[in-house]
Amino acid sequence: MKINEIGRLSAVRTYQQQQETRAGSKGAVNRKDEVRISAEAQQLLSDSRIMGADRAQRIDELKQSVSTGTYHVDAGKIAEKLWPYLK
Repeated sequence: MKINEIGRLSAVRTYQQQQETRAGSKGAVNRKDEVRISAEAQQLLSDSRIMGADRAQRIDELKQSVSTGTYHVDAGKIAEKLWPYLK
């Protein structure tokens, strides 16, 4: 019964040698990852942040009206929205 096979270790050593030569080469340029966001994406992000503040304020108002019991649900509007799905 063999526990350690010599052939497997030589493959690891070869990989390590390749890594050492790549890391040791002086002509290699170290690249860094870079992310570029388009102008359209930046505009959408800024718009969503502005709308997010208004939305958060509206949600707080709704929470307050529900907790105080002053929130009124219009049954007619709900029926109008549900009618196309029930047809």
